[in-house]
Amino acid sequence: MAISRRNFLKSTAFTTGGIMMSTTNPSLLFSQNRKFNFEISLAQYSLHRTLFGGELKTLDFPEKAKNEFGINAVEYVNQFFADKAEDSKYLAELKDRTDDLDVRNLLIMIDGEGMLSSPDDAERNKAVENHQKWIDAAKYLGCHSIRVNLNGSSDKDEWISTSVDGLGKLAEYGAENEIYVIVENHGGLSSDASLLAEVMEQIGSNYAGTLPDFGNFCIRRDTGELYEGECVEEYDIYKGVKEMMPYAKGVSAKSYDFDEEGNETTIDFSRMLKIIKESGFSGHIGIEYEGNRLGEDEGIIATKKLLENVRAQM
Repeated sequence: MAISRRNFLKSTAFTTGGIMMSTTNPSLLFSQNRKFNFEISLAQYSLHRTLFGGELKTLDFPEKAKNEFGINAVEYVNQFFADKAEDSKYLAELKDRTDDLDVRNLLIMIDGEGMLSSPDDAERNKAVENHQKWIDAAKYLGCHSIRVNLNGSSDKDEWISTSVDGLGKLAEYGAENEIYVIVENHGGLSSDASLLAEVMEQIGSNYAGTLPDFGNFCIRRDTGELYEGECVEEYDIYKGVKEMMPYAKGVSAKSYDFDEEGNETTIDFSRMLKIIKESGFSGHIGIEYEGNRLGEDEGIIATKKLLENVRAQM
């Protein structure tokens, strides 16, 4: 008897040894009085200026995370080793280094591999194919996920349809390899959390999930570009994170700047972490500092301290 792709994915949803489980299962929800002992990871993009400037290499990133910041879980960005997805020697060295450091590889954020929500069937299918090598690399490194973008259409109905198709096909490959394919709110309609939740519901696979980011909720800019220009339409960041949490396999704690008390100046971390706690989420929360006033190291340290302070209060 044939089974549908949707049913196949559901039937294989919990075969990953419990690395990360869907928070939609009521049995996984904790009491509101529980201690929220989340772990902290470091997103490689927090050091993007240092990396783009050639002052740090990806192979040395895990050591810096552990020895300079006391963080033993990392999140990579493929931009910084874009030609290494199928380089077995390189990946083996990276894995050996993290094993020696006792640093856990969590995920790889994927950019530049095509539009998974493109209205053009051939372009969308090519993007699915392009992303598959990163699933293979993530599996080898011991990651639980790859993070993808869902861009390609500005029409809501079309975007939902093409996203369900492109992400759904890639999640199939993820299921076969026990790697989650997770979507960040990352500009355009992917930053409309209600639409993104609808995509997740229609796919119906635990291997298609989300990576809620505290920032990145700009839907439309005055230039018409995804990332350049002034934001003229922004989704409510707290509402957005709440709507994404039922499908979350990780969380990005975006930060830009801090006041004299150490609080983020544009994002209420206490409010965000309360939303995350109430969702029943259990996993890592990743530091993703993108500010300019503080240096990258200082921004990472400030974000970590803020997360630790709020955690202690919860």
